[in-house]
Amino acid sequence: MRRAVLAAAVLLPAVLTSGCGGADDGTVLRVLAASSLAGPFEQIAEEFERTHEGVDVQLSTGGSTDLVAQVQEGAPADVLATADTTTMEVAVADGLTDGEPRTFATNVLQLAVPPGNPAGVTGLADLADPARDVALVVCAPEVPCGAAAQRVAGAEGVTLAPVSEERSVGDVLGKVVSGEADAGLVYVTDVRAAGDAVEGIELPEAADVVNDYPVAALADADEPDLAQELVDLVLGDLGRQVLRDAGFGAP
Repeated sequence: MRRAVLAAAVLLPAVLTSGCGGADDGTVLRVLAASSLAGPFEQIAEEFERTHEGVDVQLSTGGSTDLVAQVQEGAPADVLATADTTTMEVAVADGLTDGEPRTFATNVLQLAVPPGNPAGVTGLADLADPARDVALVVCAPEVPCGAAAQRVAGAEGVTLAPVSEERSVGDVLGKVVSGEADAGLVYVTDVRAAGDAVEGIELPEAADVVNDYPVAALADADEPDLAQELVDLVLGDLGRQVLRDAGFGAP
């Protein structure tokens, strides 16, 4: 069941809710995670359910800024994992986390282009060249992948002119997969997860713009003990292996 939902998430990036059972089947553990974490967190959720009989992990993914806003507005959640420290710091400042968040992974940007790279994109300079007229899609500036895109472009002295700014990196990837964009700035892990649906173009300058991913149990968690156990699983050997396999860097 989880695999089918995950495959759909690549083509239709949106807030994803999954779980093997319903709320009436047992204990529900609600996890909010950045879009780029969908694949590995699905695997981590499966392992957690396997070792915690009667627990249904419900995973929702989306833009980190939107996830924090959901928690601020009182949405029920037990665990939060974001794609940068800036968005997590908002949750901490509002007293929404239980204890100090821990960094569990890192990620960097890469250009995603449709198979065959029809626009012939080779790097950031092509994206900023009006004569090339490349249809670029990026994340909105307030979203972690968008903030990273701005830092990368700024470091290279390049001004990007995207045709759209999306609320999550999954939405950016979806535009490229559907052929609505010639290129999209996403994470290395998103390109890997998309498989043959896109091609990746490395950006040497992105190596200096690294996003740290923090995770924390939430202060109003309905299942605080289980929330901390899931956080420990993410930080532990299995979590590190799953994240490494997905292309994430170590913290």
